[in-house]
Amino acid sequence: MAEPIKLTTPLSDEDVMKLKIGDSVLITGKILTGRDAAHKRLYDLASKGEALPVDIKGQIIYYVGPAPAKPGYVIGPAGPTTSYRMDPYAPLLMELGMKGMIGKGVRSMNVKDAMKKNKAVYFSATGGAAALIAKNIKAMKIIAYDDLGPEAIRELDVENFPVIVAIDAHGGDLYEEGIKKYKR
Repeated sequence: MAEPIKLTTPLSDEDVMKLKIGDSVLITGKILTGRDAAHKRLYDLASKGEALPVDIKGQIIYYVGPAPAKPGYVIGPAGPTTSYRMDPYAPLLMELGMKGMIGKGVRSMNVKDAMKKNKAVYFSATGGAAALIAKNIKAMKIIAYDDLGPEAIRELDVENFPVIVAIDAHGGDLYEEGIKKYKR
């Protein structure tokens, strides 16, 4: 098995374009979190041409609503949520410079087309491993929409955060390839 690719945020077009479906990646740096409610607010602001409360250029958004941290921990379990709920909002955010998304599950054709057009990547994080994933999060702070509780936008400092390239900027889709490979 190949060594994981190490990436540091923010991501560049070059970082994204070298990735292929199935690649194992370790992310270090700052990533943002956001789920449905936060995405809708960002989308509504961007649709009106208003400034966003966070800079998303080169950024990765992790679709997660982390559980509360136990004493002595930075964050509670932080497993990925189902990504298709962000599909109505993701293309516009990619147009504004977002380079990556982390979640689980399939994405719509609109999102995949926007990924090719805007040189973005979709990473899959392992569902069911929320407590293990949280160990790669070294610091956390809420940076927007505190009123959303677990769904507030957070900035996470991550170190060797493990993901797999599920959909690449070239149009490759690991979910489709997996079905083809095992279909009889």
